[in-house]
Amino acid sequence: MMSIGTPLMWMLFAAFVVVALLVDFLAMNKQGAHKVSMGEAAVWSLIWVAVSFVFVGLLWWYLGGLGGDEAARGMANVKALEFVTGYLVEKALAVDNIFVFLLVFTYFAVPGEFQKRVLMVGILGALVLRALMIFGGAWLIARFDWVLYLFGAFLVFTGIKMWWAAGQEPDLESNPALKWIRRHMRISPDLDGEKFFTRLDGARVATPLFVVILLIGIVDVVFAVDSIPAIFAITTDPFIVLTSNVFAILGLRAMYFLLAGMHEKFHLLSYGLAIVLILIGGKMLLVDIYHVPVAWSLVATVVVLAATMVLSLYIPVKGYTGSAYPFKAKHDKGGDKAKK
Repeated sequence: MMSIGTPLMWMLFAAFVVVALLVDFLAMNKQGAHKVSMGEAAVWSLIWVAVSFVFVGLLWWYLGGLGGDEAARGMANVKALEFVTGYLVEKALAVDNIFVFLLVFTYFAVPGEFQKRVLMVGILGALVLRALMIFGGAWLIARFDWVLYLFGAFLVFTGIKMWWAAGQEPDLESNPALKWIRRHMRISPDLDGEKFFTRLDGARVATPLFVVILLIGIVDVVFAVDSIPAIFAITTDPFIVLTSNVFAILGLRAMYFLLAGMHEKFHLLSYGLAIVLILIGGKMLLVDIYHVPVAWSLVATVVVLAATMVLSLYIPVKGYTGSAYPFKAKHDKGGDKAKK
């Protein structure tokens, strides 16, 4: 599979990620446990978005977008557009991650000052997981072209599931993963600060915060399975796929604190994300019949997400404002449809 990534580009990108994580860790340790304010979250969100666009600007320049010949400029424009589209799709899908994180934190009553560390650990796990899945996906596509059809069908199926789950209250209590954790692990009834393990009756036990870490990791696996095929629908270049994913994830913690208190305002966004997944999946299924330009994918994504956000401001909220996906919805005793 062809990629624009040279050994030097891969090394520079890896070095940047390491430095960015170190800066984030040092800043977090210096601040200690504290609740992140909306202002602080907004500043960090803007910083991560700015860094992402500086990166794509440098990539465009490096590929010859400014002083190269016509072929180089064309390549630079295409790759820059692929990065921006992939970055936007991954950011949009990360919004659903945020709503689920909020659900888990609320269920376990995790104070705001402790959420920051949990999200940081979760982001580290997500970076490793995404890298492994991206290289695995690239390997499969390079050897089996028909895998793209599987990815497309899976995205359409996931989009339909996400549409159905939008607005339904999730039933975290009956989640199989949580049930398994409770059966196989002794858990303390209360938090012990930011500790993941504590001592109870002389024995070392896990705290609810550690259970939260495990659940967030499981949730990220589910969303990675959705988002990785989505980015491969835009480009099969491993360098663009990985960099757009990583930059979207690096700003996830700041975006969580920015959007956690705003999920009710954008209660229709899950429907928009479902439509985006269905459109991207459809694009993959039609790849041998009609090639949809990347620019059209970008325009469709922006229009759908913007429309659902605007409609959210005008259509009143009815009942639950999040999404049951990827959990099961709550049902009443009569087995009727989930609460609205």
